[in-house]
Amino acid sequence: MAELLGSTKRTDYCGTLTEDCIGKTVTVTGWTQRQRDLGALIFIDLRDRTGIVQLAFDESTDKAVFEKAFTVRSEYVLAATGTVRERSSKNPNIPTGSIEIFVTELKILSTAETPPFEIVENSKANEELRLKYRYLDLRRPDLAKNIIFRHKLAKVTRDYFDENGFIEIETPIMVKSTPEGARDYLVPSRIHKGEFYALPQSPQLYKQLLMVAGFDRYMQIARCFRDEDLRADRQPEFTQIDFEMSFVDVDDILTLVEGYMERVFDKMLGYKLELPIPRYTYREVMERFGSDKPDLRYGMEIQDLTEVVKGCAFPVFASAIEQGGGVRAINAKGFAAKLTRKEIDRITDYAKGCGAKGLAWIRMTDQGVSSSFAKFMTEDEMNAIIKAMDAETGDVVLIMADSNVSALLSTMGLVRIETANRAGVEKTGFKPLWVVEFPFFEYDKDLGDFVAMHHPFTAPLDECLPYLETDKANVRAKAYDLVLNGIELSSGSIRITNPDLQKTIFKLLGISDEEAYKKFGFLTDAFKFGPPPHGGMALGLDRLVMQLLGAESLRDVVAFPKVQNASELMTACPSDVPEALLKDLGIAVIKEKAE
Repeated sequence: MAELLGSTKRTDYCGTLTEDCIGKTVTVTGWTQRQRDLGALIFIDLRDRTGIVQLAFDESTDKAVFEKAFTVRSEYVLAATGTVRERSSKNPNIPTGSIEIFVTELKILSTAETPPFEIVENSKANEELRLKYRYLDLRRPDLAKNIIFRHKLAKVTRDYFDENGFIEIETPIMVKSTPEGARDYLVPSRIHKGEFYALPQSPQLYKQLLMVAGFDRYMQIARCFRDEDLRADRQPEFTQIDFEMSFVDVDDILTLVEGYMERVFDKMLGYKLELPIPRYTYREVMERFGSDKPDLRYGMEIQDLTEVVKGCAFPVFASAIEQGGGVRAINAKGFAAKLTRKEIDRITDYAKGCGAKGLAWIRMTDQGVSSSFAKFMTEDEMNAIIKAMDAETGDVVLIMADSNVSALLSTMGLVRIETANRAGVEKTGFKPLWVVEFPFFEYDKDLGDFVAMHHPFTAPLDECLPYLETDKANVRAKAYDLVLNGIELSSGSIRITNPDLQKTIFKLLGISDEEAYKKFGFLTDAFKFGPPPHGGMALGLDRLVMQLLGAESLRDVVAFPKVQNASELMTACPSDVPEALLKDLGIAVIKEKAE
């Protein structure tokens, strides 16, 4: 039978006890990791969120206490009082492995059924099972450490921004639905039937209003929501470190964030981050890495072979060049042994799945040079490629051609990643970079026109203003992303505060004056009353924690995550609601017929 805690209050956490505590009388509380009955001896490993300590019972223990310890099973909740002493058999694998508590008083505060999986670090239990019993999964020391790490990072964040003059201000969760790049989660209104709030995809418009209000440095650890397909680094509800600043330019914002990143790496990992963080233009990262979020921890940079192979007889190269396209290649330097013909065939299949027409290759080993297209080339032409790629024995050169250079670079970027993964490239350390000068517009094939690459309040570069209406493809934005090890951590921009420029941008995006006012009128009205120049960004807190810990998924750093289909297994949501609630909201649910 469970006992009351009574006057037995915890004096110490299990994992905080050290050899300095020997001789001290302590009371610890927690869950039973395991009980070992050795006849005249009983040992119980007691666990709380700080770690494990061993409880000891022997022939000198009070009989009633000993008999109670005999009944203890896995995950029982205990309160134990006793004296800290040196362990006779030490355990070097845990921080408390040199001491134990000789128990004089034991209370069983709660019993427990056998859990559906063993609560241990690096559990091999099925993830769906663990997510169904997430409250048990969170007891696992490795997962608990992740959540505590996240808490400490949030504190470092608040301290840093506070020291730099920022004011934390909460913005609404139920907001007006405005276009922000993904589907909104909608909240029906009972009072205003047929009308809806939206859950915020970001606090974007509110933080700009706060700039108008005179709070020149705002920050918030904000909850955000997007109804989009999930993946390892995406959840439908997420947290971002959101901030906005007035009277600044791009350099001010990037410098502030670099200081924040330096603080985070120092405080959380004891790691010295090299500053300044290197900056690349969008065009540069696409040409060199085929991605606007490249992983710089390994090479394999994309090389332009168009001029090198121009005029060759290989029809794949010749046709692409004749149609205004190009030829690009990467050198998997030193990986010929790992990138066998079979592996190269798999990379080729992957490239085709990404839209490529094929993948040409040169493999250089001690046995000689082999290639998929050598019969179409002269010896001089092959040597020219090898020289241009700085290729030597042990290297593999992968080459692609396409009439669309933009598509070619993107596909080559994916092949770069796949090749690195198949070659087993070592990816250690942290390599952040800034990506700046993003295109202002991007061409939408389905619409047959240019659309905004960012939200419509992003400012274009000053030098691009003269050709906003005449050369959309070359208009660049005062927008910037922070990328770490192939993951986009944050994005931001300088905002438009000139009403005439804003009106022009709306017009170029096909947004009429009437539509613009309906969607954003509250902001454009505010901008009639002296908006300061401002800009900001948002760093993904979940992604940052994930990267710092080297976790494979956001689910490892979020307490109660959703799975691939945006459901939560533990509470079985989303779920049906009573008809009466729907009637109050004026909503009728139409269920799809099963096929």
